[in-house]
Amino acid sequence: MQGFNNIKMKKKSSSVCCVFNYGSHYRTSVYQLMDKELKCDFYFGDYIPGNIKAMDYKSLIGFKNTLKNVWIIGNYYWQCNSVGIVFKPYKHIIMEGEPYCVSSWLILFLAKLSGKKTYTWTHGWYGRESVIKKLIKKIFFSMAHHILLYGDYAKELMLKEGFDTEKLTCIYNSLDYDNQLAIREKLKPSTIYSDYFKNGNKNLMFVGRLTQSKRFDLLLQALSKLKSQSYNFNLTLIGNGEAKEKLMILTKKLGLENNVWFYGACYDDQELSALIYNADICVSPGNIGLTAMHAMVYGTPVITHDNYKYQGPEFEAVRDGITGTFFEYGNSDSLAESIIRWFKKSTDRDAIRKNCYNIIDTRYNPHCQVSHLKKIINE
Repeated sequence: MQGFNNIKMKKKSSSVCCVFNYGSHYRTSVYQLMDKELKCDFYFGDYIPGNIKAMDYKSLIGFKNTLKNVWIIGNYYWQCNSVGIVFKPYKHIIMEGEPYCVSSWLILFLAKLSGKKTYTWTHGWYGRESVIKKLIKKIFFSMAHHILLYGDYAKELMLKEGFDTEKLTCIYNSLDYDNQLAIREKLKPSTIYSDYFKNGNKNLMFVGRLTQSKRFDLLLQALSKLKSQSYNFNLTLIGNGEAKEKLMILTKKLGLENNVWFYGACYDDQELSALIYNADICVSPGNIGLTAMHAMVYGTPVITHDNYKYQGPEFEAVRDGITGTFFEYGNSDSLAESIIRWFKKSTDRDAIRKNCYNIIDTRYNPHCQVSHLKKIINE
């Protein structure tokens, strides 16, 4: 009974609420930490397009309600019963920074009128916005009290667009850091790759969905070119997706079937950690997103492309020569050169591993994110 009363008291006294379009499973850790330390109430949308796994909303003490997302036209949608949240006794509303959500415009407007503080959690600027899209975003974000961003690249672009630096804070992104840290502490080198490939080649890997947009065709072409120059590498692709069958056909066509391991989907971090930790580098020829954090938390650097307009914000974790490197967007020759250059220059695997740990431990984790949120809200 005492525990029940505590929960009731916690919910009643909450001054912070979160209104999100969806509760992605990968965000479970940061939401649980927000639940514990900020004592937030949570409202989540019921659906967004794409094969995205939802978290268990009931794992949050402050979970209040699931809101129905209704699509109006194209990407524009309305989140039912979300606007009424403004009239509840919350002082702070952390919300999805999504201009496509029409109800969010009304929440921002009403909150501004009533003196409540809103915080939009958003990608912000990509650098490829049209004139019309820039105008829409400027109006939308101007109504927010504060803007929470995934990275510094977006912040720099928004500063150039005239936004006030005091209104912008980068809180970055995170995965299941505490669990991954516990796993990492027990990791040791193994022969998992040499046992499978029966050779001593350097091992490249990728973990995530195998989609067309990830451009693994570029990577296979690069490996084929390197093989013709007597540079042999192994590649392990961990994941499934619509591009898998075509990639298998291309692998055979290029004569790489003995050097490519289509591992399949894996959702067990204990198993994934050994595959990532024992690889030499992770390669994402298309955009890099959460994969960068997953690779680096287990000490593996990343190679990805250099066109930031078409990148996920996590590309910033890649520090050239320190935690990975870049190649020219869409250029398989450049990718091949980057792979060779990396292994010629970056020979101290333990030092690189520590570099990767450091970027995650000091920036890309829930504790850093909640620390930023506390500071902003307390101000």
